[in-house]
Amino acid sequence: MNALSGTGTLVRLALRRDRVLLPVWIAVFVLVAVTSAAATKGLFPTVDSVVQAASVMNGTPALVAVYGRIYDPTSLGALAMLKALGTGAVIVGILSIVLVVRHTRAEEDAGRLELVGSGVVGRWAPLTAALAVVVGADIVLGLLTAVAVAASGLPVAGSMVFGLAWTSVGIAFACIAAVAVQLVRTARAAIGLSMALLGVVFLLRAAGDTADVAGPRWLSWLSPLGWGQQFRPYAGNRWWVLVITLVFAAVLTAVAYLLVSRRDHGAGVFPERLGPATAAPSLRGPLSLAWRLHRGALLGWTIGFVTYGLMVGSVAGSIGSMMGSAESQEMLLKLGGRDVLTDAVFAAMFGLLAVIASAYGVQTSMRLHAEEVAGRADPVLATTVSRARWAMSHAWIALAGTALLLVSAGFAAGVMHAVQTGDAGQVGRVLSGALVQVPAAWVLTGVVVALFGVASRLAATGWAVLVTFLLFGDLGSLLELDQWLMDFSPFAHVPRMPGGTVTAAPLVWLVVVAAALTAAGLTALRRRDVG
Repeated sequence: MNALSGTGTLVRLALRRDRVLLPVWIAVFVLVAVTSAAATKGLFPTVDSVVQAASVMNGTPALVAVYGRIYDPTSLGALAMLKALGTGAVIVGILSIVLVVRHTRAEEDAGRLELVGSGVVGRWAPLTAALAVVVGADIVLGLLTAVAVAASGLPVAGSMVFGLAWTSVGIAFACIAAVAVQLVRTARAAIGLSMALLGVVFLLRAAGDTADVAGPRWLSWLSPLGWGQQFRPYAGNRWWVLVITLVFAAVLTAVAYLLVSRRDHGAGVFPERLGPATAAPSLRGPLSLAWRLHRGALLGWTIGFVTYGLMVGSVAGSIGSMMGSAESQEMLLKLGGRDVLTDAVFAAMFGLLAVIASAYGVQTSMRLHAEEVAGRADPVLATTVSRARWAMSHAWIALAGTALLLVSAGFAAGVMHAVQTGDAGQVGRVLSGALVQVPAAWVLTGVVVALFGVASRLAATGWAVLVTFLLFGDLGSLLELDQWLMDFSPFAHVPRMPGGTVTAAPLVWLVVVAAALTAAGLTALRRRDVG
């Protein structure tokens, strides 16, 4: 037996576990790329309209910070795939991080890796299998995306480079996660560390892209996200940037293997700080325990939402002065669907933030499954704490945290917009656009609680439900789905705010649905075995 023994078996096991997750996510990414290309092609039929729109995008620093720069203002492909290249690359990185942690540190936390390791499995096999699956998935994603986008009518060479850019970003963050899981002891800490690094490199890329010609544009070259932008699909097609990613990946992979050989199983390179021998008086019940478990993650999410809210407020405040053509106005109206350009930006951005906040609700409520599988729920339930009270402690954090994220982003965006316009009344007006999204986001938490109540393993299906809602609600019009299908998504019932008319009935019904799903989950939990 050597250090790589059993790698093939672990690869097959990982593929079996992800046989639904990976195809669904890859299909979603491909569909988003194709719809982005198709939607923009019909919007800008002439070269002049493309140049005008690209000038608006490049002339708005906040948009450049969020999505990146268009390096060829005459290229329809560069304009069409700008949002997919910027935002999509971030999501590809997140998916790669989650998958690597899922098949390494999470398995170690649950004790399954120790059981597997007692067989004919080498020291390096789990990490090698995880990287093989994730890198393979990134390559398949890049190839399918390239073929699909090229089939939609964009140039083949640029489409291949676009797919390669997504693959490159995914590989880079898979290797970052491979090092992170060796440094810390828990899966939560590994994901948190990797996500923090993703935030740092995003800021580096944004700072470099928005710098003047004489400024520190070199900062973009310090970021894997910046490398993805520097592939410049449809605007030069720089294939050679892949060499940078491969060197970076090789170095981090070597570091990861070195660390996994030197650390103890179940431990991290960074030692954990021991807690107090007795609990604080504030730690008296399941809700306070749940808050203790989730507060770090919620703080990180909140910082991210506030930062994004400030950027949204900056984007909206600069739109009016930057509009120079009817085509550019039509593009932004397409994104938000409102007659007022500023309101269109806020409506579109808050719709995106609602989906991300729903992801927080799914992740937080799924902690119930992790606590049960790891056996940490048993000591709590052995006391006078009921199953419903224990489950609701995590559900309350998920619900309150989801609302907090949207309110924080809305308030930050409103304050920034109020400062730019000199109108303090804009704070409440912009905040309303975030508040109306809260009931729809709550539905996802209710879905996860309901699934967990039926069977613990079903809680992970919440991710598939979120993707389905996204496809039906946000992409339904582009896919020309029937209205009754799009109505399945809770996001399809949210009024467009600010600037629209609020009707109480849809929001009330969304709250009722979320409450009914949660109640159904608690009822089912009382009737099944725990553990």
